[in-house]
Amino acid sequence: MSAKELSVLLKKEIALELRNKVAISGILLYVISTVFVCYLSFRRLDDPLVWNTLFWVILLFSAVNTISKSFHTETRNRLLYLYTLSSPAAVILSKMLYNILLMGLTSLVTLLVYSTLLGSVPLEGSNVGMYIVALLLGCSGFSGIFTMIAAISARTGNNLGIMAILGFPLILPLLVTLIELSGIALRGLTWEYGFTAISILAGINVLVVALSYLLFPYLWRE
Repeated sequence: MSAKELSVLLKKEIALELRNKVAISGILLYVISTVFVCYLSFRRLDDPLVWNTLFWVILLFSAVNTISKSFHTETRNRLLYLYTLSSPAAVILSKMLYNILLMGLTSLVTLLVYSTLLGSVPLEGSNVGMYIVALLLGCSGFSGIFTMIAAISARTGNNLGIMAILGFPLILPLLVTLIELSGIALRGLTWEYGFTAISILAGINVLVVALSYLLFPYLWRE
């Protein structure tokens, strides 16, 4: 696998999305409608704990809704053709990178709409840098885990039940740690208080990428 090979596949993913705009349109519709329903229910959230937890729950389901379709449009013949041109490692890593970019866009849109409708009081006096790090680690973690699960699901005929069965135990420690780290950031604490959570999240991200890199070549051969 070369960097050029990876960049070509990544450009292919971006070009397909810009042509169809399915994922981006779905994300915007889901995020705006979900946050608006929350706005109708709560009007305003000033409690940092509730504000933060609800934000991550919305972002989690946005990730499921977006990344679960990573291999949905890839037919068997198309995948076979793709694998003859590039290595399986490049295929899975390009999917992950594309989903990280997509989730990064999703998190920014969600945060903007969410803070506009439900209030940005919890963000006042917070450690913004740490919160951004939490968003980045969360986006990469969601992307890595759900991309690999989507690949497994594709091998079972795009059975979305597999996403729920495999995703819940894998995503739970990531989500809990993300809520903990972003909660520390909202309290305006210094970086030393969030170092442990950042280390755990970074470790999860590295582990997911490494396992995907090693195991995906065996998965696509089946």
